[in-house]
Amino acid sequence: MKEDLEKKMISRINELYHKKESVGLTEAEEKERKKLHREFIKNFRAGFKQDVENLVIIDKNGNEITSEKAKKAQRKKGLRKD
Repeated sequence: MKEDLEKKMISRINELYHKKESVGLTEAEEKERKKLHREFIKNFRAGFKQDVENLVIIDKNGNEITSEKAKKAQRKKGLRKD
C-alpha cells in the first residue's frame, strides 16, 4: 500500500513539474507541488535513515566495524543484544 501511494505521489510531482515547465502552475497547484515535494523528501530521509541505522559493517578480516552511533540506534530498536 505504501509503495502504491509513493508511486502516485511521484507521478503527481512529475505531472506538476511538466505542467510548470510548459504552461505554468496556478497558485493552488504550486502549493500542492511544494507540499508533495516536502512530503517526498521527508519520506526519503526517513527511509534512508532507517537503512543506515540498520547497517552492520564488516571489514575484510570479518570483524564488525559498525559505528557506535549506529550500534546505539540498533540497540534502542532491539536489533542488537550486545
